[in-house]
Amino acid sequence: MAGSGRRPEHRGPPELFYDEAEARKYTQNSRVVDIQSQMSERAVELLGLPEDRPCLLLDVGCGSGLSGDYISEEGHYWIGMDISSAMLDVAMEREVEGDLILADMGHGIPFRPGTFDGCISISAVQWLCNADKKSHSPPKRLYRFFSTLYTALARGSRAVLQLYPENSEQLELITAQAMRAGFTGGMVVDYPNSAKAKKFFLCLFVGASGTLPKGLGAECADEETHQAKFTNERTRFRNAKGKPVKKCRDWILEKKERRRRQGKEVRADTKYTGRKRRPHF
Repeated sequence: MAGSGRRPEHRGPPELFYDEAEARKYTQNSRVVDIQSQMSERAVELLGLPEDRPCLLLDVGCGSGLSGDYISEEGHYWIGMDISSAMLDVAMEREVEGDLILADMGHGIPFRPGTFDGCISISAVQWLCNADKKSHSPPKRLYRFFSTLYTALARGSRAVLQLYPENSEQLELITAQAMRAGFTGGMVVDYPNSAKAKKFFLCLFVGASGTLPKGLGAECADEETHQAKFTNERTRFRNAKGKPVKKCRDWILEKKERRRRQGKEVRADTKYTGRKRRPHF
């Protein structure tokens, strides 16, 4: 988790922090764009959307529409809401395909019941934990957000919210308000053993409780740890960019999925996929 002195939400309210200069700087930073795209891809994947039809998604804290770009690439429709008018101006200049609305998520989601097939949010929800005005109560604003989001989502759908919690107390506060609003689910943590690549996704279910997806990198870490008991080799769980180590199960599954998306013929996944073979005599 980031140091408190460098966190954007400690420098002022989002509608002021993301002014015109910051909005353009954010959108033109190639590293930010790359990270945003990766997290959006993961969030949409965790939504578990049907493959046979396009869906209508809500993007909370959509900013300049970087996450919306990925949603459009996947053939879905989206509506984005953000509190920063400067960010939305950049999104309109970029001619994003989604519809945009200027709104404070702490005031609630302003849509009719059952409007959306899913919701994603990238790096936004932690802002609700800050009281930028005397009238702001983080627990109340979080509950207002989650309760109205629950109503706006269709039954059986999901919300996947990527966030940067400042500490465990903040994480517990966010999760508790989501559960109080009626959601089930929990936290999915990708690459839990990497300080740089570790990512938190709050995966929430509307209606019947689903099976919480596994975080990326966890299985590779388990396999590497298990092998370390039998060898003296120094092993590395993942590379410098925080991606799965080459030839581990997650790496193989990701490669196979990429090839499927390219329309190539790929063998079906089984319980033996990525499993290490016994040594030959």
